[in-house]
Amino acid sequence: MRTILLKDGAAEALIVPALGAGLASYDFMSRGRREPLFRPCRELARAQPFDLANNLLVPWSNRISGGGFHFRGRFHALPPNLTGEPAPIHGNGFSSAWTPVETSAVSATLTLESDGPGPYKYAAEVRYALEAGALSVRLRVANRGEDALPFGLGLHPWLPRTPRATLRARATTVTLEDRFHLPAGQAPVASLADWDFSAPRRLPDTWINNDFSPWDGYADIVWTDRDLRLSIEADEAVSAYILYAPGPAADHFCFEPVTHLVDAHNRPGGPEANGMAILETGDELAIACRFVPGRP
Repeated sequence: MRTILLKDGAAEALIVPALGAGLASYDFMSRGRREPLFRPCRELARAQPFDLANNLLVPWSNRISGGGFHFRGRFHALPPNLTGEPAPIHGNGFSSAWTPVETSAVSATLTLESDGPGPYKYAAEVRYALEAGALSVRLRVANRGEDALPFGLGLHPWLPRTPRATLRARATTVTLEDRFHLPAGQAPVASLADWDFSAPRRLPDTWINNDFSPWDGYADIVWTDRDLRLSIEADEAVSAYILYAPGPAADHFCFEPVTHLVDAHNRPGGPEANGMAILETGDELAIACRFVPGRP
């Protein structure tokens, strides 16, 4: 499987074009050793997209209920796209083969032309770049279809979970979920002490798989038991994050910077009110995130 290695002396990142242009690893090279910042892919030769260290989410993030969505008087059907998932999830960018168009020792640009899923026809581009160990990711999508549609973008890093890992990421509202992992109302973050990450807090011991909004675009993950920190900086188009942590027995958790809420297509107020961008033919949506490693 072809890969593209980026390295700048302080960090290395391995891109897998055939698996959604995702990352197989992002490692800090410090004190004479390699320290994973994202959970590394274990067996790349057998890997599926969610075995990777990071996935690209386009043309939307997370689940869509009801088999599709109504928009401007039309219903657009979207079938499930993952085994065991009754709802379509994360678009198709994460599971498509992307084309490298420009590479150097420290950066790479890849593109995707997609006819689908459902009504979506789009062109996407991602640029990864390393600078002094920091990883910048710029992701954009352009509507190539004949009709205006709601679009969204996101990143899906898989992070190592350790007993003393803490997260700080300020938000005011959390969406609750039902047994299908779809929205079931909202609550103030301050009313749920174990989920209030306005100050550094360890991950809860129970399942969490929820969107948080509005997010101020900054997060800080500290592994005190590893003497390691990762700061996340996102631009203003990234208005929410999803935190997925299945429990302390797991070796990972996910902090996903996204533009919109779960099932934004079908939530009250419509997709735009829930963070999606309405793109007419030729319009574009872009996001940028930066991951900065260091010491606590």
